[in-house]
Amino acid sequence: MPEPLIDRLRANVQTVFLGDPAAVELLLVGLVARGHVLIEDVPGVGKTVLARALAKSVDCRFSRIQLTPDLLPGDVLGVSVYNTQTGTFDFRPGPVFANIVLADEINRTTPRTQSALLEAMSEEQVSVENRTIPLERPFMVVATQNPTEFEGTYHLPENQLDRFLLRVALGYPDRKAEHQILTRQPGREGIDKLGPVMTAADVVALQDRTPHIRLDPTLVEYIIDLVTATRDSDELHLGVSPRGSLALTQACQARALVRGRTYVTPDDVKALFLPVTAHRVVGKAYLNNGDTAATASVLQAILDRTATPH
Repeated sequence: MPEPLIDRLRANVQTVFLGDPAAVELLLVGLVARGHVLIEDVPGVGKTVLARALAKSVDCRFSRIQLTPDLLPGDVLGVSVYNTQTGTFDFRPGPVFANIVLADEINRTTPRTQSALLEAMSEEQVSVENRTIPLERPFMVVATQNPTEFEGTYHLPENQLDRFLLRVALGYPDRKAEHQILTRQPGREGIDKLGPVMTAADVVALQDRTPHIRLDPTLVEYIIDLVTATRDSDELHLGVSPRGSLALTQACQARALVRGRTYVTPDDVKALFLPVTAHRVVGKAYLNNGDTAATASVLQAILDRTATPH
């Protein structure tokens, strides 16, 4: 039976985002799994609309960071300002101190500023002014990026990519969806009228349920078989790390919950293997000639030839 809260959230997002429903589900999986999501595609296909629709559908603090080449780490984390009345420096939190943070065009800023998000994404805390400040749950970064072959972009380093639970590609909408986009213009009007259908406490409750979704021992072995195959592949320079296999496990449990189940199935693993692992591995073809599509083909071949448990 579908999860009622998730169904309301999904329906609310899809009133303004008319693209691939699978992309919406992946975003919900990331939210429920306490993970961060990287949305990558060409400009104009709805990356920012999708991220804003999720943020407006949850009654929580939302912030948007437009990442540009001149942005500094302090613009993300916050700065200390001298208080003339008290004679002390007061810390003014930056936009990272929110529940859902939209990091728009993350690969247009410098690696130094990109790394400012690293601790927040991995530890849910920020270290500034010789002190550590915990971030309030739920905390999720939804980042968008343009393809790296575009002008004015920086490659995200591997340790930054590894902090994203999922990487999602939207693709172009089909003819019916594009007709609705042109006639309804949801990106300009509908999203401004979108109201919340879930509270921050509801999200935290769902997140706390996710680790209790049943994962059969045979599926644990299946996940290990898949990640081991990436490490043994002659076509991959870098395979999936233990953090990646843990991310795949958590994402599968979250997908089961999103779909209203109390247990993980092999189809959950198959559906999430590429979105969870493709940005964590490095293909030899990519090192030689920058071919990213070949890496996905290698992972798909591993998935196809690995025996599925029954």
